[in-house]
Amino acid sequence: MHVAIGSDHAGYRLKEHLKDVLAAGGHTVADLGTDSDEPVDYPPICAAVGREVAAGRADRGIVLGGSGQGEQISANKVAGVRASLCNDLYTARYARLHNDANVLSMGARVVGVGLAEEILAVWLTTPFEGGRHQRRVDQITALEAPVEEEL
Repeated sequence: MHVAIGSDHAGYRLKEHLKDVLAAGGHTVADLGTDSDEPVDYPPICAAVGREVAAGRADRGIVLGGSGQGEQISANKVAGVRASLCNDLYTARYARLHNDANVLSMGARVVGVGLAEEILAVWLTTPFEGGRHQRRVDQITALEAPVEEEL
């Protein structure tokens, strides 16, 4: 699997660790920044990860920050992205199983390294269930259509 990954300064160390975990698992990784733990704004980085996924240049994306909240919101501004904040195993499983999430967001100040590895493994290996959930994913995608102006 080809995975795009990005973080702000708070998620930098976890990003570096997860890059190694992904590579060891046979995945290719595109690191879209940041390159240190010096303060940086996360929206452009997370949007870049989302664009890689939406364009099909990456199969999945990962965005990391202190809480993961802003990173998830930023990635979700890209049409075609379904980013899910998963700071536990349950949400990681159901983000994939029911929502076909294609971008994972985690908070490096919320989860430890060991739990982050477990979340990543669950998220990468859980298939989308489809069925009635496909209808809902289609409805989510339809929300990305431009809003018609009222007269």
